[in-house]
Amino acid sequence: MVAQFNDNRRHDPRVDNNIPIKIFQEDGDLVTETGNISRSGAYCKVSKYIAPMTKLRVNLLIPFRKNDKITTKKVSCEGVVVRTDAIPGKDQYNIAIFFQDITQRDADCIADYVSIHLENPN
Repeated sequence: MVAQFNDNRRHDPRVDNNIPIKIFQEDGDLVTETGNISRSGAYCKVSKYIAPMTKLRVNLLIPFRKNDKITTKKVSCEGVVVRTDAIPGKDQYNIAIFFQDITQRDADCIADYVSIHLENPN
């Protein structure tokens, strides 16, 4: 299911899609998937606490349909955790990552992905 949040504080549209994401940290890498994604950031669930303002390296695997085949574009960037919320009753956390150091090409790739999925939710 694809949805756009209509939160006026958000500059970039986002979609509720699951994109594979790898988070690199000094004390071990985490592999998970996004709950939602925009050109400027992602929201995902992780298995350990990451403090707000923690800088991370991130890899995303963005899928695109091309000639009836799915191709994947790897997007690498640096981000910062802007929010960490404990999930009640679980040893898991929802984190919001703001993409801080991202090339224009990679940012455009994410924006294209979001745009495609807002126009064609299926």
